Amino acid sequence: MTEVRQTLHQQQQALTRYLRDPEQCPAPAGMDVAQAQVYRDLIFENMRSLLSGTFPVLVSVLGQEKWRACVRRFLREHRCVTPRFGEIAEEFVGYLAAHPSPDWPLFVAELAHYEWVEMVLLQAEAEPLSSHDEASLLDSPLRVSPLAWPLAYQWPVHRLAPNYQPSTPPAEPTLLLVRRTPGFEVRFSELSLLAWRLLQRIEEYPGLAGREQLRALAQEAGVSGFDFMDNAVALLRRMQEEGVVGAKP
Repeated sequence: MTEVRQTLHQQQQALTRYLRDPEQCPAPAGMDVAQAQVYRDLIFENMRSLLSGTFPVLVSVLGQEKWRACVRRFLREHRCVTPRFGEIAEEFVGYLAAHPSPDWPLFVAELAHYEWVEMVLLQAEAEPLSSHDEASLLDSPLRVSPLAWPLAYQWPVHRLAPNYQPSTPPAEPTLLLVRRTPGFEVRFSELSLLAWRLLQRIEEYPGLAGREQLRALAQEAGVSGFDFMDNAVALLRRMQEEGVVGAKP
């Protein structure tokens, strides 16, 4: 019985190696070659289709030949931890960041993350923030909606396309806000450095009321005066209207 089990295990391992890397690993001995090729093609095409739907811009930037090679490399080298198909894209993003290739543009990992965020927000089960009186924004601790993500990238990921592929990153980072609307639309917008820092501060100092947050932000920026506070309050209220921030209940 042990020998039978070992033989079965060996056959399974041989089949797995073949499915992951058919160019280097032969089909299991004794298995019909045509049948093995059917399994090989199904595994690859299912993975390619799954990832292509999440990363359409990345596919267009790489082109079909390099994209297929990228998916094949992921199948060959990566061992997925998650049993959920919907979470494979996250592991793919991590794989690209950890295993860059000279065949890919330098921005590939950040572009993949940017596209992945849209899928995550669309599928998120988190609830939007409850509405509160505008006055409470200044007198209560604040929180950022779980459906609004401030992001910082080295590359201008929101502009990348087949006809725009810079070889060097710009001097300034790309600061973005990605949020899901009540109508289940994902919207992307650029953030000023102060707006991005405000959202970051709310996460870092959750006990501070809105007025304290704005005063501390002004101190960080080295500015003062009523004009700054008026503009900062207007920014905070606009973010509340868009469901990005709110007062803690």
